[in-house]
Amino acid sequence: MTISEGDTLPKTSFVTMTDNGPEPVDHDAFFGGRKIALFSVPGAFTPTCSAKHLPSYVEKADELKAKGVDEIATTAVNDAFVMGEWTKDAAQVTPLADGNGEFVETVGLTMDGTGFGMGKRGQRFSMIVNDGVVEKLNVEAPGEYKVSSAEYMLGQLG
Repeated sequence: MTISEGDTLPKTSFVTMTDNGPEPVDHDAFFGGRKIALFSVPGAFTPTCSAKHLPSYVEKADELKAKGVDEIATTAVNDAFVMGEWTKDAAQVTPLADGNGEFVETVGLTMDGTGFGMGKRGQRFSMIVNDGVVEKLNVEAPGEYKVSSAEYMLGQLG
């Protein structure tokens, strides 16, 4: 079952890259009491993800924060090393590695990328999570990049 607006984000295990190496993310501390702009990509370093998706959030980071977003985060079914390298020039975005696909499976937003040699991945989507509750959920149609962009999210924030 796919997560919906109004649902509480389930507790899953994310890992982020720090100066000390990969470290687990405390779900409650990260999502509790804060507004998070979270976007998911099928894979770090893939064409649309690197050329459009990540850059849109980097470019619009100040505008998102001006509209009440406390933190911008991205996730993908990649390990913390890959996510850390992919976002190394995007200090405005926190990488949340979902290396085993636990998060996307739990929220019902997996995709089958085996035809492209990618295995099980997360769909392209974005969400606004406020104090652990999904306020907005934007899931892309296969092959699309529209509703998960930072520009679209800005419109949702008013």
